[in-house]
Amino acid sequence: MASASFVKPNTLSSPWIGQRSFAHTSASPPRVSFAIRAGAYSDELVKTAKSVASPGRGILAIDESNATCGKRLASIGLDNTEDNRQAYRQLLLTTPGLGDYISGAILFEETLYQSTKDGKTFVDCLRDANIVPGIKVDKGLSPLPGSNDESWCQGLDGLGSRSAEYYKQGARFAKWRTVVSVPCGPSALAVKEAAWGLARYAAISQENGLVPIVEPEILLDGDHPIERTLEVAEKVWSEVFFYLAQNNVMFEGILLKPSMVTPGAEHKNKASPETVAEFTLTMLKRRVPPAVPGIMFLSGGQSEAEATLNLNAMNQSPNPWHVSFSYARALQNSVLRTWQGKPEKIEASQKALLVRAKANSLAQLGKYSAEGENEDAKKGMFVKGYTY
Repeated sequence: MASASFVKPNTLSSPWIGQRSFAHTSASPPRVSFAIRAGAYSDELVKTAKSVASPGRGILAIDESNATCGKRLASIGLDNTEDNRQAYRQLLLTTPGLGDYISGAILFEETLYQSTKDGKTFVDCLRDANIVPGIKVDKGLSPLPGSNDESWCQGLDGLGSRSAEYYKQGARFAKWRTVVSVPCGPSALAVKEAAWGLARYAAISQENGLVPIVEPEILLDGDHPIERTLEVAEKVWSEVFFYLAQNNVMFEGILLKPSMVTPGAEHKNKASPETVAEFTLTMLKRRVPPAVPGIMFLSGGQSEAEATLNLNAMNQSPNPWHVSFSYARALQNSVLRTWQGKPEKIEASQKALLVRAKANSLAQLGKYSAEGENEDAKKGMFVKGYTY
């Protein structure tokens, strides 16, 4: 595999959030200090974030919208009905031993209020397994006027009241996904819109007791080299942390869900896990403060094995943060293939989930080996223009 190289800075003393700084002269504007607060939930937020970012564990993302979940079910010949969605999510959330490898589960609103066929709420299923329930709170992407064919994320209207209800139902962390497209520029407008929206969401979440997962996904679409992805990722995370600070978000009570720094999916050269780890960790060290407890990577269309190998490479040396996973397709793909909607295959499907969860648990600890991986796990899942 071809690997890329880049010039590292002579020092890492440059500001990690890209904030505006001024020389100390009489003409300089006065320094501004931000009041960091999270309301009455500060201690609980820190405790929740640390629980999710616990050694050897990561997040199971099953927050697909009903339409997207329907696409998953259609791939195995099932209709998109509430009963089928409930059956599939029950299969996932009642897997024996799941809490050994999974610390949090992101749910769609429908799932947060659902129960098993026996009447036990999914929230209680998770709590009994020592898994923190989470909730997707954004309302999806919409075209961004004035941009280069880019998107913005909706959902701030009414977010405070919705978050309070989610907390009452048992959710303790939240997820808001916005995206940035490298082939589209990205435009300064799109980057600022993404960063500001994430910051407002994060502040509102913390005010209502939910640990916000901050997720500006750098899409895999494109044929650009890994150096270009690094450049864009640094720009995006500079803006994100600047506006998080402006909105008085408490960094100890958030989690991040970044994309790994990879070449575009259509680039002629594929990067090795070691190269992906080097570029990704360089970006994080330049932009993310050590106060943040957990970095929970998304898989973004990588194959199951690729996502695990890249995570493992990042954990070959100590990091200031808990570097782990928040995977959807990279945990569920094998499960769906095994299940096929057949009750007699539920146990085998749950074992398939545990295989992937354990592999990523080992990767979080830096102890994963790809020896014995089947060929299906190595198949890429990238879909151009993928929507949730």
